[in-house]
Amino acid sequence: MRIAYLDCFAGISGDMFLGALVDAGLDPRIFHETVATLNLNATLKFEKVDRSGISATKANVYEGGNLAEAAHVHPHQDDSSNHQQTHTHQHHPKTQHLHKTDAPHAHPHDHEHASEHTHGRSLTVIRDLINAAPLAPAVKQTAIHAFELLGTSEAKIHNVPIEKIHFHEVGAVDAIVDIVAASAGIHAIENQARIETGSPVKWFCSPLNVGGGMVDCAHGRFPVPAPATADLLRGLPTYSAHIEKELVTPTGAALIRALAPTFGPQPAMRVQHIGYGAGTRNPKELPNVLRLSLGESDDATASLNTDTVTILETALDDLSPQIISYVAEKALAEGALDVMLTPVIMKKGRPGTLLTILCNPSDSSALQQFILRETSTLGVRIHQEQRSCLDRAHTTVVTPYGEIRIKLGSRNGEVFNAAPEFEDCRTAAAKHNVPLKLVQQAAIAAYRQ
Repeated sequence: MRIAYLDCFAGISGDMFLGALVDAGLDPRIFHETVATLNLNATLKFEKVDRSGISATKANVYEGGNLAEAAHVHPHQDDSSNHQQTHTHQHHPKTQHLHKTDAPHAHPHDHEHASEHTHGRSLTVIRDLINAAPLAPAVKQTAIHAFELLGTSEAKIHNVPIEKIHFHEVGAVDAIVDIVAASAGIHAIENQARIETGSPVKWFCSPLNVGGGMVDCAHGRFPVPAPATADLLRGLPTYSAHIEKELVTPTGAALIRALAPTFGPQPAMRVQHIGYGAGTRNPKELPNVLRLSLGESDDATASLNTDTVTILETALDDLSPQIISYVAEKALAEGALDVMLTPVIMKKGRPGTLLTILCNPSDSSALQQFILRETSTLGVRIHQEQRSCLDRAHTTVVTPYGEIRIKLGSRNGEVFNAAPEFEDCRTAAAKHNVPLKLVQQAAIAAYRQ
């Protein structure tokens, strides 16, 4: 099994991730071609740099002929004080700034001026921009998902609908390029793994070093991590060490969330490629790099595609069945992998329900709070389990009732299970007024042809 391990001892940002992908051996043309499809008058340039004695690759985004991240700060000399200020606007809720540089962000002020200035892009605009690009659907899906995660965090912080959020720094050209190009790189590794091994790549990640100190953003001074980043990192393993600077940016946090890796130490693997992606700063006390290791699993059971899940359980004997049903449905919406309700007999012969929730370890804390808030329980049992999974994929077949997706379960390229997607079949059955089982049978027959 192909393994990709991200070592985030100096945090992560979008440009660091891009640099690590190229440094690990991905063809830079993948990224240049991806950026060209966005029609943003942007280009990517990769260069070798030194970070505390470590040779690393730095990804730089240029808008026209100018370095894009340098354009984030627009100095304006105030007559009454000798410091630089940054133009901001109150027309829409402002998103958090990206802090790749040490440029001042601390003094927002509001005024009208004649110079041309970007007011930020809404999520709808960014989504349309990505959808209009001739990119693979999987690349678009990952990139849009990353921006939706950012938008959800910003909307929560500002207490406004997500569509009213206008991204400023994270809607700037370099941030869009970072996220979309990184998505292309992720799926290039995925495609290469499927071709060479017959299985998808498995991503792992170390705990995230968020740095420390204070950061200046459009809403004032905040402790690291900034509010949007902190919300994106909710439930993930983080720590603060070594340096009083912001190490995890909003784009880096969004990419990690979209990637959904397994967190922990590096698994047993035979490393074949190592890439170092450089951040902008070059502090003496810490190599400001993201390390990406690519290789094959050294575990004899790796072909079983095992992973770790957290199991949350509680027994309920005093809660309405209506509420229990609601809790089960909402738990899935909150990120649970599966929910089970088992009839049990509790003390004093009382009939009850055992609520069991399976989730990723990174979502455990939030779902524990959900159970305690939504049910009448006084406690939750928590334990970790290993599970062996088939590789999952979808294909689409054409039936007399329309297109139906088929969910495939395979291992090492051999398909073990094929099942029509129930919701597709139900929709088709209702549309054509035929029995549901007839649509399912037609889908299986079309798949076997």
